[in-house]
Order: sequence, then C-alpha cells, then structure tokens
Amino acid sequence: MDRAPGLSVRVRLTLSYAGFLMLAGVLLLAAVWLFLLRYVPDRAMLINADDHAMNGVFPIRSGLLRVFAPRAAAVLAFLLVFGLVGGWVLAGRMLAPLTRITGATRLASAGALSHRIRLPGRKDEFRELADAFDSMLARLEEHVAEQRRFAANASHELRTPLAISKALLDVARTDPDHDRGEVIERLHAVNTRAIDLTEALLLLSRAEQRTFAPEDVDLSLLAEEAAETLLPLAEKRGVTLETRGDITPTVGSHALLLQLTTNLVQNAIVHNLPDQGRVWVTVGVHPGGPGRVVIAVENTGAEISAQLASTFTEPFRRGIERVHTDRAGVGVGLGLAIVKTITQAHAGTLTLTPRPAGGLRVTVELPGAGNGSGNGSGK
Repeated sequence: MDRAPGLSVRVRLTLSYAGFLMLAGVLLLAAVWLFLLRYVPDRAMLINADDHAMNGVFPIRSGLLRVFAPRAAAVLAFLLVFGLVGGWVLAGRMLAPLTRITGATRLASAGALSHRIRLPGRKDEFRELADAFDSMLARLEEHVAEQRRFAANASHELRTPLAISKALLDVARTDPDHDRGEVIERLHAVNTRAIDLTEALLLLSRAEQRTFAPEDVDLSLLAEEAAETLLPLAEKRGVTLETRGDITPTVGSHALLLQLTTNLVQNAIVHNLPDQGRVWVTVGVHPGGPGRVVIAVENTGAEISAQLASTFTEPFRRGIERVHTDRAGVGVGLGLAIVKTITQAHAGTLTLTPRPAGGLRVTVELPGAGNGSGNGSGK
C-alpha cells in the first residue's frame, strides 16, 4: 500500500518531548513572575541615609522585567535545545526494540522465517510484541516446511500412478500380443488409486480451509454409521468391531466428522492382527473436562513405539504396511493426516497412544455442543 511520506515517529516523539518541556518551562517562569509580583511594589522611594532626604521615586516592576525577561528567554532557549537533543536520544532508546521488530518483519517478508528477534530485558509492551512475533514466525516456519513436504510428497505420490500408466500404455503399444485385458485391469487399478489420492487431497484442503457451516452432530450416530459401513471390511479381514457409548452432542461439519470417524475405524481395521483382531470404538463425554466430548478408537496389532506413533499424522506416512483400499484417504497415506486436520478445524485435540499389548489407541477430543466448536480455530 503506497502512502505519502511523513515525519518519522522518532521526530514526532522528539518534538513532543521538546514541546512538553517548553510548555513546562513557560508555566514555571510564569509562576515565578507572578510570585515576584505579589511582593514587589510598583514604585519605591530612595532615601538618603545621612539626612533622611527623599531623593526620588523609582519604578521597581519595570526594572525587574527588564532584568527577568532576557534571562527567561535564555532559559527557554536552553530548554528548547535540551528538549530536542534529549528527546531525540530518549526516542531512539524507546524505539530501538521497534526497530529490531521492523527489521525482523522485513526479513520474514523476504522469506527468512528462521530469524528470531529474541528481545532481551524484562517484560513490557515491546517485549510482548517481540515474543508474539517470534511465536508467529515459529508457527509460520513450521507450517511452510510442512506445506513444502506435503507438496513434494503429493507430487511424488501422483507421479507414481501416472508413470505406471505410461509404462502400461507403452507395453500395450509396443507388444500387440500382450493380454489387453490384463493391461486394462492394471490401468483401472492405478487410475482408481490416483482418483482416491486426488479426492483425499481435496478433502484435506477443504478441512484446512474451514469453510464448513457448523451444525449439531451426534458422535454416537457417526460411530454407528462408520461401523456399519466398514463391517464387511472387518469381516473380510477377520476383525471383530465393537462400538459403545451414549449420545455425544458436538457442533461442526457432519460430513467432515463422519469422514474423521470413518478414517479412524478403517485405519484400525486395516492396521491390525492378520487374524482375530479387535477394534473398539467408544464415544462419550470427557470424564475430566466438562463441556468436552471424546471419540476413541482402539485396535489390536503389532507393537508400536511412541516415536513412530507420533509420525502417523504426517501426510503420506503409513503404518506397518502399504495397503490399498476402496476409501479415499486411507491407503494413500492421508488417513490420519485428514483426521488431524479435521480435528484442528473443530478446535479439538488428537492423541495417539501405543497400547502395551500392541496396536494403537487414537483419541479425538472435541468441544461439546454449545462450547464454541466450529470453524473458528485451527493451526
């Protein structure tokens, strides 16, 4: 935004200091003058001490004014110079932190997000501003790094099915005797995977933008719907699926929260024991926090370290094995990443805890109905 040039803040502060000092000086001199007038007569008679004769009448106030005025002007001139010099120095010292903040802002606008102000000293308004700016830079740097990793991973993931499709088409073109049905089936599978990945990316983008309209949602109904939808997959993989919980009201996007619940349940089914696995889905009010609701999905499976579990919410990070399923976002490395984004869009928290016996417990805590959930928070 173009603005007309004007006086700097330092110049304006200097003029303000000098002006205030001049005003205080004028008021002080005026008070002194008025004080003197109370005790100085208009005129006085000069009497000879020898013969007590009166030698004449002399004006006192006018003479005092002639003596007082030049000295008052000299004092005011000194106050003006002192106010300008002192105000310039004081304004510079006061604005030094702001200068550092401005420099850091320019560096950040040029792309240097790793720079920090780290303003020393005790807490005051400037240091609160600097600390807030440092925190913002840290979050922005983390977000930009995450977006760059996401873009690189997404490009790699999308390039893979395209490269496979090109190879299959080259084979079909150069080898007329090759089984066309097999090529078509493989192309269909690769194309389906590319579509699933694209839909997952679009869903992730929609959740990050938080453009949904909040509505009343019952998490218990979402859990039942997700379990019913994924029951054939659980039976196919030999996994027992259990749901329990009472009415659990919250506010948010019904479609996104259903996607969150579905991703959690499907992730628990897929990453499970090869046989006789179990999945528990529990919804309810948070026992330790009034006004909060919880959906927890727990599954059996291989033993997982806490360090490995903390990486599962990163985009394109998969669990023990690479899987392919029919649902967007699961099997393309975005299942828990989408869960994390939807949770943050609803002002919630996501916790991944490895089970001692193997498997994982994923807990999503959300604000209850009437407690400010919706699209006003996020990362």
